[in-house]
Amino acid sequence: MELRNPNFRESVATVFGDAAFVADLGITPVRIDVGVVESRMTVAPRHLQHHELVHAGVQSTIADHTAGAAATTVIAANEVVLTLNLQVSLLKPAVGEELRCTATVLRAGRRIVVVESEVYACSGERKTLSAKATVTLAVLPNDG
Repeated sequence: MELRNPNFRESVATVFGDAAFVADLGITPVRIDVGVVESRMTVAPRHLQHHELVHAGVQSTIADHTAGAAATTVIAANEVVLTLNLQVSLLKPAVGEELRCTATVLRAGRRIVVVESEVYACSGERKTLSAKATVTLAVLPNDG
């Protein structure tokens, strides 16, 4: 993939640092490369639904936000991305101490970026794929 912003790591750090909701959930980046971003969050009682499983909204949020961060690695410094479509498939109940997400850019166009996210529920050495998302993002000029 073409490197359009040599400072992409700083841009991704801003994507995580400036998102109050994401910070409230405790989602942080752990790997930032061109076209791939990994994130994690420690699961707390507030992330659970009434059956003591990680809420689908939490899984969707980590998938969406990490996808946006991955898309940020392939756009220019004067651009931003905004989710157009988020399709999440919940594959297994998410049970564990931590969620980990890997988002990989599938296609990086000038106006549209398509990213695939995989969300894993982790307990000790056990890592279970709990959700998969396809995220389509629009590339927009950064007016702010």
